[in-house]
Amino acid sequence: MSRRIAIIGSGFSGLAAASFAAAGGADVTVFEKNDKVGGRARTFSASGYLFDMGPSWYWMPDVFDNFFASFGKKTEEYYQVKKLDPGFRVFFGRGDMLDIPADTTQIFDLFEKEEKGAADKLKRFLAEAETKYHTAFRDFIYKPSASILEFMSLSMLAKAIRLDLFQTFENHAKKFFKSPRLLQLVEFPILFLGGTSRNIPALYSMMNYSAFVQGTWYPMGGFSAITNGMAKLAKELGVEILTGKTVEKINASSQRVNELIINGKPRQFDGLIASADYAHAETLLEENYRNYDDKYWSNRTMSPSSLIFYIGVRKKIVSLQHHNLFFDEDFTVHASEIYDSPSWPSAPLFYVCCPSKTDPGVAPEGHENLFILMPLAAGLQDTQELRERYFDIIMSRLEKITGENIRPSIDYKSSYCINDFANDYNSYKGNAYGLANTLMQTAILKPSLRNKKIRNMYYAGQLTVPGPGVPPALISGQIAAEQLLKTLKI
Repeated sequence: MSRRIAIIGSGFSGLAAASFAAAGGADVTVFEKNDKVGGRARTFSASGYLFDMGPSWYWMPDVFDNFFASFGKKTEEYYQVKKLDPGFRVFFGRGDMLDIPADTTQIFDLFEKEEKGAADKLKRFLAEAETKYHTAFRDFIYKPSASILEFMSLSMLAKAIRLDLFQTFENHAKKFFKSPRLLQLVEFPILFLGGTSRNIPALYSMMNYSAFVQGTWYPMGGFSAITNGMAKLAKELGVEILTGKTVEKINASSQRVNELIINGKPRQFDGLIASADYAHAETLLEENYRNYDDKYWSNRTMSPSSLIFYIGVRKKIVSLQHHNLFFDEDFTVHASEIYDSPSWPSAPLFYVCCPSKTDPGVAPEGHENLFILMPLAAGLQDTQELRERYFDIIMSRLEKITGENIRPSIDYKSSYCINDFANDYNSYKGNAYGLANTLMQTAILKPSLRNKKIRNMYYAGQLTVPGPGVPPALISGQIAAEQLLKTLKI
């Protein structure tokens, strides 16, 4: 008799878990509270524009390829990707910008122009980063981190030391580069990990390997093309995906989940993977079955939330590339206002994605689609007045730096912030990226992948192993499914 597995949430981790569980022989049903699959990677259409609501950077393409290959498929059977050249543009001020080319040799030349000798240093930096990347994926990232015994061997300890787990990214980067601009370039990818270079392990220089060597890609049609492709694969494997279904309670007895209350109705299952927000999923259980209490969560270092604007512009904006980073203000001040003294930023850095540069299908002809994101501390007050104040701050800087008058040509505008993350995804404190990847929140120090009191319940997503970001979330779903199948002896 097939074992029935329920999965809460249809983001990257939930869809990945569904496919691996179904391929392993389980009868799988996914319950999604929203009306579309995809979690944070949903899209919406308005006034002729198609907006990505969340993720917009496609790095680590091998992770996606490996996922589909696990089922004998190829990524291009489900969606198409295009490599961006340049990968991204960095603005340091008006008329002061750097384009990061797709060709690594050209990146070396760019670094050398900024700082004498930096090309050779970047080659060494990226060689180390590549070693970390492949070692981490081969020996660490796909582990469930259920016990310290997974890492208790001399060879694993030696690998951990080579991975620079015990050195900060800031100290590591400063061994190679002196130029503040180059340091910003190599440090910016860790913003997606929910920390600063002072508290993120140097292990994550492997992100630079992906950014500078593997390159930056774009899934045509936006990030929902990926989750729609993953949902299509899951259905081909026999998974049932139900949208508009809210799991209101998880009932357990004798150390086993036995029932979910969904839209007021009970359904019985043999196993459960909660890929919804971990802290929220715990509140669906009786207190005696939870892994962690409120104090535990309040003491975690969360990644940032975001203030996002979705903007439609009825003209082309010449100065923008697909991805644009605005580093014209002090990076350390903004970081401190996220992590050290959480507050709305005094002079924020921000990011602008203009996918219409690559994908004509996301905007009417002759128009531009803008996704503007400002990192923001989680848990702050979120009001429409504050959103509008920061819209004016950002747009004034954007227009000044690009030298283009944009606001008179806006024909669509909406925003998304802390309250929306909390309402749509039950996101703890309205965070956008999950748990920060600090040293004290790495591997076995992250919230446990398994429920310690319920044998047939596991968690997946950006609040557990391996961590925040789209590829780690996808991997998390795979690990959770494999562990649950072992528990159920399927």
